[in-house]
Amino acid sequence: MSDRDNFGASPGNETPPSGGGSARLGPGGWFAIAVLFAFLGVAGWYAIHAWGELPGVPISPLGWLFLVLGVLTTIGVGAGLMALVFYSSRKGRDF
Repeated sequence: MSDRDNFGASPGNETPPSGGGSARLGPGGWFAIAVLFAFLGVAGWYAIHAWGELPGVPISPLGWLFLVLGVLTTIGVGAGLMALVFYSSRKGRDF
């Protein structure tokens, strides 16, 4: 095994991590996810509310539709690219 294959590992720590169990999310993890989704909801509500309060900046329902579609597409592309990064990392294809 070269140093490149063992990047970030401490010397002498060649044993793989003990597997066997599944890495499930505990109650603290679920709570953290719920809090993050709550923050996202409040931020979205504030953005929509603040935009509606601006004078002279109306958005039609079709405009809202395309705004939402644009946000979802951006998140989807970002998530897809991150999935490819993790996939290539697991397969040993990144340099």
